[in-house]
Amino acid sequence: MQSVKIGKYEIKYPIIQGGMGLGISWDKLAGNVSLNGGLGVISSVGTGYYENRAHIDKELNAKPFGSENFYSTKGLRAVIANARKICGDLPLAANIMYAANDYARVVKDACEAGFNIIISGAGLPTNLPEFTQNFKDVALVPIVSSAKALKIICKRWMQRYERLPDAVVLEGPLSGGHQGFTYEQCLDPAYQLENLIKPVKDEIAQWGSFPLFVAGGIWDKNDIDKVISLGANGVQMGTRFIGTHECDASLGFKEVLINAKKEDIELIKSPVGYPARGIRTNLLNLVDKRQGPKIQCISNCVSPCGRGKEAKMVGYCIADRLFDAFSGKKESGLFFSGANGYRLNEIISVKELFKKLIEGEND
Repeated sequence: MQSVKIGKYEIKYPIIQGGMGLGISWDKLAGNVSLNGGLGVISSVGTGYYENRAHIDKELNAKPFGSENFYSTKGLRAVIANARKICGDLPLAANIMYAANDYARVVKDACEAGFNIIISGAGLPTNLPEFTQNFKDVALVPIVSSAKALKIICKRWMQRYERLPDAVVLEGPLSGGHQGFTYEQCLDPAYQLENLIKPVKDEIAQWGSFPLFVAGGIWDKNDIDKVISLGANGVQMGTRFIGTHECDASLGFKEVLINAKKEDIELIKSPVGYPARGIRTNLLNLVDKRQGPKIQCISNCVSPCGRGKEAKMVGYCIADRLFDAFSGKKESGLFFSGANGYRLNEIISVKELFKKLIEGEND
């Protein structure tokens, strides 16, 4: 496998670990991925919960109250500081959702905290460079679902900021969590990842040259080799990294994934406004019967939810339920997974996983 440069940063292996919130990819996972030659990615979602809510004003509420606490500045700094204890000065990225409330502030927080790369999706981050102009060394990587989306971003960035992406992540409809597609498109062969690579590669060529990473359904070395043969420079993988000892999620979260069958992984409605892919658990059964846990918007986490309005329409609060999943509460947690999550059958180290991804499976 060839190394890849993202801005000024060289990644030994062309493997980005997907940013997974709430708390699934924090310091332990991201630090060890970077240590082993990939690009570790820390999710900025819910940093107010980091280290048992040690970095918020607890007088306000038992939970992170408001977006300023949910996306805690001190929490984010603590996560990267602990990741640096693992990987030193090797490149680290922050994943920041464009749909997040306080987006501009979180981007600036990430720059000031010392992140080398910012990866941003869940909407088109058309103004991302505006918030990083004082941090010229920070590489910017948008997540897109089509050539059209990439064209819009490149056009806006060039017109407004004379800036192009340092890389781009193309996420297909087999990924875990929120999708950049309608429910129907997720099931349409025309929108599957292998059919999206060439148009996005062609769009990159219109603007110059920067690396293309692809995501969604990537599981093993065969998948990596296949997409590289189709024109990708590398991959982003999320779900497979959950099956590592270093993944920051609780053992209970990992057990839900290991016990999931193929038919348990499905597309669900989300308060964020996009379809999401997760595992059918007790929570979704309760939501279907409109008997889910009480919905009270505390964190004000994502703007499309409208301060809990969409949560009540859909039947659950995404911030609260993702925290339950992170904590291993199987009865009330929302467990995101990529379409291949059912293939996870063991917990191994990040080092062992990289060996499998680079050399191939031996079992």
